Amino acid sequence: MTATSSAENLDQVIKQPLDLIRLALGEVIRVKMRGNRELRGRLHAYDNHLNMVLGDVEETAEITETDEATDKEVVKVITRTLPMLFVRGDCVILIAPPLRTGSV
Repeated sequence: MTATSSAENLDQVIKQPLDLIRLALGEVIRVKMRGNRELRGRLHAYDNHLNMVLGDVEETAEITETDEATDKEVVKVITRTLPMLFVRGDCVILIAPPLRTGSV
């Protein structure tokens, strides 16, 4: 199968935006959230509101604090892992499905 025919097959399968997420079920996705948080985990389920259930999740949060001694802003990056997580859809900004290559 060539890269062109792969792209044509995806065009036939993807008719609506949520179809792209449907194709990512069972795969690792990235989710950018409100509050400078990012999730990376395996997509187990989702609905039309973008509520999702992710497994084996790695959460990364950037927190900006002011150093009282120097009065400068310091950005801290906090990472934690969770076995399972329910994500509320109204907090989702962006979903990045797994990278698809042209070769099959």
